[in-house]
Amino acid sequence: MQIRISTRHGNVSEATQEKITAKVEKLTRFFERLSEITVTVDLEHRDAPSVDLRVSAEHKHDFVATAQSEELMAALDLALHKLEQQLRKYKEKIQDRHRNGSVKQRGPEEVEAESVE
Repeated sequence: MQIRISTRHGNVSEATQEKITAKVEKLTRFFERLSEITVTVDLEHRDAPSVDLRVSAEHKHDFVATAQSEELMAALDLALHKLEQQLRKYKEKIQDRHRNGSVKQRGPEEVEAESVE
């Protein structure tokens, strides 16, 4: 998994980049098949930095979250929370699809019987 950190309108120290990397790496707990994470820190408004997170999963699904707060780490936490929710929902959707089988595999009689109950 690749992690890229970029900044706009300023610089972020090495220590801060390490903290961001450590926090972002925890996303793999929610979904294992992540291929790339891009973190963009916008420091145009110093009093309210914004963080943009883009996650690529399985080479075809992209998840995006943006947050702005008074502190950089608070904005990162907000964006991470949004992404965690997206990844959980996506993983649930995949697991439900595999558990129940798709409509094509089951046939229309089983789907109708299920909806009547």
